[in-house]
Amino acid sequence: MNPQKSILYKYSELLADCKRARLTGTRGTDDIFNLQVMDCIPSVEFLPEKGKVIDVGSGGGLPGIVWAVYRPDLKITLLDSVNKKCMAVKEIIDALEISNIEVICSRSEDYAKINREKFDLAAARALSSAGVTAELLSPLVKIGGHVITFKGEKVHEEISEVNNNWHKLGLSEPSLKFYGGDDSSKCIVSWEKISRCPAMFPRRAGLAGTKFFWE
Repeated sequence: MNPQKSILYKYSELLADCKRARLTGTRGTDDIFNLQVMDCIPSVEFLPEKGKVIDVGSGGGLPGIVWAVYRPDLKITLLDSVNKKCMAVKEIIDALEISNIEVICSRSEDYAKINREKFDLAAARALSSAGVTAELLSPLVKIGGHVITFKGEKVHEEISEVNNNWHKLGLSEPSLKFYGGDDSSKCIVSWEKISRCPAMFPRRAGLAGTKFFWE
């Protein structure tokens, strides 16, 4: 096991042992490592050469902590709205002695209002549909940066429902990179930020998931 994976296995142990909050739906160190942590490795190649990245709805720290271990040169923000989870993740980061992460407890809509287009990449692993996720992340990313999200078998359905309206968020058409083997439906969806996100975004908290921007 290489040095990075050794650290991530220790991270998996800490997630499994966490008593402060339920940080992952998977129980047991090996299952967390193999099913959750290792699932984030393919996203490392999407990270920018330098700059700041943000993991929105980070929960137990995935994929942000994986990024921090593989790319200690980047400044990484973990954003989650549940204070109990944020406090637990801070304890884990301290135990792992990772120094290039900050943990922020806030809704993404509120955080984006004061940190508009400051990041080189924004990602979410299990936040919402592709369209809703793109709306929440685009206001955080500077022009030339990227938005990514992890998806599965419903990815084509989620993308088609937006009907080529990504430009309304300042985003390119999405690209899909499948991983996990020939029979896998797992993929990472990525968009380039090609123009400024309109001032109407972010909308008030909760609206992205009830009144879709593309309708």
